Amino acid sequence: MNDKSATVPQKAKQVEEAPTEWTWVESSVWTDTMLKALERGVKGGKWFSLIDKVYRLSTLKAAWRKVKANGGAPGIDQVSIEDYERHIESNLKRVSGKLKEGTYVPRAVRRTWIPKPGRAEKRPLGIPTVEDRIVQMALKVVLEPIFEEGFAPRSYGFRPQRGTKDALRQVDRMLKEGYRWVVDADLKGYFDTIDHEILMGEVEKKVTDGRVLELIRSFLTCEVVDGDETYVPERGTPQGGVISPLLANIFLDTLDHMMEEQGFEMVRYADDFVVLCRTEEEANEALERVRRWTEEVGLTLHPEKTKLVDESTGSFDFLGYSFKQGMKFPSKKTKGKLLMKVRKKTPRNHGYSLETIILDLNRTIRGWFEYFKHAHHNVFDSLDGKIRKRLRGILRRRAKISGPANTTTDNKRWPKTYFANAGLFSMAEARRVELESLRKENH
Repeated sequence: MNDKSATVPQKAKQVEEAPTEWTWVESSVWTDTMLKALERGVKGGKWFSLIDKVYRLSTLKAAWRKVKANGGAPGIDQVSIEDYERHIESNLKRVSGKLKEGTYVPRAVRRTWIPKPGRAEKRPLGIPTVEDRIVQMALKVVLEPIFEEGFAPRSYGFRPQRGTKDALRQVDRMLKEGYRWVVDADLKGYFDTIDHEILMGEVEKKVTDGRVLELIRSFLTCEVVDGDETYVPERGTPQGGVISPLLANIFLDTLDHMMEEQGFEMVRYADDFVVLCRTEEEANEALERVRRWTEEVGLTLHPEKTKLVDESTGSFDFLGYSFKQGMKFPSKKTKGKLLMKVRKKTPRNHGYSLETIILDLNRTIRGWFEYFKHAHHNVFDSLDGKIRKRLRGILRRRAKISGPANTTTDNKRWPKTYFANAGLFSMAEARRVELESLRKENH
């Protein structure tokens, strides 16, 4: 590669068919020439001249399509996706011009607070304007392949062609191989405590385009409006920002590689991670390494939620599952979330027909089961029973049956078959079919 190899070509030939591992990239940005440079490695490992790819109209149009598909509420300017779309061509041309001239300035982020199920505390959520989400998405489209190429293999959160099930399969695999001691780690307020200077230092290891770096920093430090309070954050990436998950992964990638180089089996999904070890001594050492690293970069391990677990006698939760003694179950929190949704959909004074109520319920139940269908089979009978009990409460009211619910009598009056005939999805039956299918495949 010559001295200009790190500069992205102005007019590179468009890729007709990207290599299989790069099928997720935006082809209007990441050309065949760029992908080959990415795979070979650019001179000095750093990329120059990227801002023109961000403000290119085709990039902004691709970013707009993604933002529109994701949906979301209006930002501080109260401009909705539908409002923005009415003048989409002129809006994107205007944004492109501002980015090209270097006059683009993000609007303030509207902070809202969403409840955490089963807790009194709430989770902060930052909502940028639609236009800022488009620019962030354009940045993400351009930058993500550069960093994705070097991310550690045991990181699964908010990455293309990876997801929670991949992380869960890896944890399953390690437990079966005898890694029974687990460091169950919890980073306290991670997204709100990321050090901006350390983060920018990590970005600058691969990107040297000053205008791109300035744009990233402007999103990190733009004003936040929280009710009557307005402030400029000194740390953190606002949850809700399009580019925040990528930046969060960039920050923690150093930890991923450090643990890998030191021989530890860490599995991470965003800020949620576990380290699987063969012995208690190894687990203590792993926890100490993580603790030292977090202190060095200004993060904090939650003192109550971070713990060592011997999975052969205890349990730990990861990505909604609870792992215990070689088995896994939906965690108490995730079961609570499901039942809370069921309760909201089944008030006793519900005015719609039973079939309509069940149709609505099934969408929630099927989606939940699809994620948790590999849990131990004995959890589903109990959950099915609680859902049917809610429906029987509606039927009792409609039948004007007074007095406290009588489980035995109600079960006889409206048995399982009654709800099955009405179309209610049964998780226990679906799991039975799943197990039977697996048995046939193994014989």
